[in-house]
This record gives sequence, structure tokens and C-alpha cells, in this order.
Amino acid sequence: MRVLVLHSHPVEESFGAALHRQTIESLKAAGHEVDDCNLYAEGFDPVLSRHDRMIYHDYPMNTEAVKSYVERLQRAEALVIVTPVWNFGFPAILKGYFDRVWLPGVTFELVNGKVTSKLRHIRKLGAVMTYGADPFRAFIVGNPPKKIIKRMLRAMIKPFAPVVFLAQYDMNRSTEETRKRFLERVRREMERF
Repeated sequence: MRVLVLHSHPVEESFGAALHRQTIESLKAAGHEVDDCNLYAEGFDPVLSRHDRMIYHDYPMNTEAVKSYVERLQRAEALVIVTPVWNFGFPAILKGYFDRVWLPGVTFELVNGKVTSKLRHIRKLGAVMTYGADPFRAFIVGNPPKKIIKRMLRAMIKPFAPVVFLAQYDMNRSTEETRKRFLERVRREMERF
């Protein structure tokens, strides 16, 4: 299976980078073809410009500035997002990826005002995330990243597609042992992905 991995952490020595490496290694060990889209390393520009917004609904003109990213998404059969959660949301670079690449004509069409997905070729979805907050605090604020993965993105791909959601909560009080256990969990789940 062709798996597009979206990674969004700016620090190469971070635990998030270690999770990214583990995810890639485990998916490859399981025999998947991996397209590693490391947004920071690739210098992805997350800013939706005035021009981009003005042509947002004009497919295929709306894809010109992000054509290579659109093509990678269109080739994917599965999607895995490896990211920290900052302030109960995605890092700006990942949010900008969704704003600039998940465009009308690419990921959805508007037919009589109704959204119709164009991502039915993506058959599986995964997320590997780290939170500074503990699970209760994330729950109290509604855990937007989890809802985006398990509800919104899932609805955009193949109906009833399996979703693997892995989260290391409470990073502010994590230990070497808790991080090691989570890395091992990521290894196991991605090898089964």
C-alpha cells in the first residue's frame, strides 16, 4: 500500500522526530511503499495568500502552486499524520497544508452545495500525536485534533475506513520510560497498519 506520511515538527532531535522515524521504519518493515512528506524539511509554505483564496474554487488553477503535494495525495492509498498537538490544535504548517492542498477538485467537490469526497482511494488513516496536556484536560476542551482525525478526515476518505489513533498525552510530565513504551506501541501498530 502507498502510504503518505505527513510530519510536522521543526526539531530533528525531538521526540516527535523519533516518532516520525519509527513510523517510517515500521511501515516499510510491513512492506508498505512510504511517501515521507516532512513539511518542515521540505520548506512547505503554509500561508494561503490572497491570490490562493481568490482562486480557491477554480480547479485546476487552484492546484498550480501546490501541484506536487496534490499529486502525492492523489497517489496515496493510506494516510498517516505524525504531529505534535500545540494549543489543542495542529502546528500552523500542518493546518496550512490542509488549507492549501485539500482543495475543491482535489479532495472534494461541491455539487448543488453538497460536499462530495474525492479521496475514496485512501483506504486507511492513522495518526501518531503528542500532547502536552493530560487526557482529561484534552477531553475538557473537546480534543479538536482527535475529532479532526476520527471524524472529519475519516469522512473525507473511504467510508468506514479503519483509523489508528495513537496519542502520547502529558508530554510535560513524560519520562524516558513512558516515551519508550509509546515508541514501542507506535512500532507495533504501524507494523500492523
